[in-house]
Amino acid sequence: MARNTIKGKNTRKGSNKATGRDYSKEKGYQSTPARKRYRAALNKANRKAGTYGNGDKKDMSHDACGNVKKESQSNNRARNRGKRKCGCKK
Repeated sequence: MARNTIKGKNTRKGSNKATGRDYSKEKGYQSTPARKRYRAALNKANRKAGTYGNGDKKDMSHDACGNVKKESQSNNRARNRGKRKCGCKK
């Protein structure tokens, strides 16, 4: 038996064996041209706002109306769609 063989379930945080997620589907979705344009637009706005790469823990995010605004990384990445509204009619 090899020395580095992992037996049983891999319990590392973020491992697809531990979480049961199929990352190949996510990779396919995130590599579509529409998602690339979406990320590029947010990166461009982030650079323009002067927050790209400076460690201030801010992201540029789209609200429900499609406007770009500055928001903390934790709030932006933890949001569930449809639960928060910007207050405007779409």
